[in-house]
Amino acid sequence: MTLSRRLVAEALGTMLLLAVVVGSGIMAERLAGGNMAIALLANSLATGAGLVALILMFGTISGAHFNPAVTLSEAWQRNLPAGEVLPYIFAQVAGAFSGVAAAHAMFAEPTFFASVHVRGGAGQWVSEFIATFGLIGVIIGCSRSRPAITPFAVAAYITSAYWFTASTSFANPAVTLARAASNTFAGIRPIDTPGFILAQLAGMIAATTVFCWLYPHSKADTTVAGTVAPGDFAETLNKH
Repeated sequence: MTLSRRLVAEALGTMLLLAVVVGSGIMAERLAGGNMAIALLANSLATGAGLVALILMFGTISGAHFNPAVTLSEAWQRNLPAGEVLPYIFAQVAGAFSGVAAAHAMFAEPTFFASVHVRGGAGQWVSEFIATFGLIGVIIGCSRSRPAITPFAVAAYITSAYWFTASTSFANPAVTLARAASNTFAGIRPIDTPGFILAQLAGMIAATTVFCWLYPHSKADTTVAGTVAPGDFAETLNKH
């Protein structure tokens, strides 16, 4: 698969993911009548369902990372060439902001507007560390043992993490940056984003270290996020 196709898949997938997260958040808040538990339930279910569909849709093209933390982890494992890390991350961030803009357009909100939703403090940072640690662990563990179920396992974990973390589980630097441009149910103050991103990267480092030790050897047909074999990337490099 060519790099250009994979980058478009990452951008489109991340765009649709943010449209799901932010759009369902807006809809949930409007329909919940002030009941935040109902709003969060609707938001989490929509996000989980959307993740399954998007990973299945784009996984065979790009690996369906939609997340710089996942991309960095995959490059660390040598499942993705180091030279493609920055293009992947750029595509993910651009797609994330496009998804926020699309969600706002659907609900007649300004294209971008800085969030005032406070998400600061040690509890939030610990939550993001744990959320990202678990996400990377699920991806590595399932892709090396039961690759076919990885999309469903990832979606199930994120859905549950909405509820067991104080931060409602962003677990994604691109998502974090883009949600700072949405003063809606899903938003985060721009000033709170550095703490979230640092915690997410720390969680990624810890999880990649631990789970690559727990699952030390990949089989020849091991996949990235349960969809794309590492050999596919090697074949792509040889064609360039």
